[in-house]
Amino acid sequence: MVEFQWKGSLWAAVLLLMLVVGCAGYSGGTGGSKAGNPHVAEAITHGQEAADHGGMGHADAVVTHAEVSLQHAQAAAKEMTNPHLDAGIVELDEAIAHGKAGHADVATKHAKSAVMHLKEI
Repeated sequence: MVEFQWKGSLWAAVLLLMLVVGCAGYSGGTGGSKAGNPHVAEAITHGQEAADHGGMGHADAVVTHAEVSLQHAQAAAKEMTNPHLDAGIVELDEAIAHGKAGHADVATKHAKSAVMHLKEI
């Protein structure tokens, strides 16, 4: 019975340590990370949707998702300063412009570039 309690306590300690390390890793990072700014996370999600649809040739869907991504990126820019955020906003503007012109392939490249920059925040 003592051995079982010891193993149970050890298991509980391991789980607690995993929880603490996991939470510390999630909330830490370089200031304004995705975990710290929900607008950045939403910008990435919609930017990826734009890129995915663009890969299927859906220029109109690129515009729709890139515009939502841009709104979130601009909201994040009001709360933080980051060169990758600025670059992501520029790329989203380009994705929207090319998507509106029906250039799904070029719009996709800009959406992918925007996501790459936003993930660096």
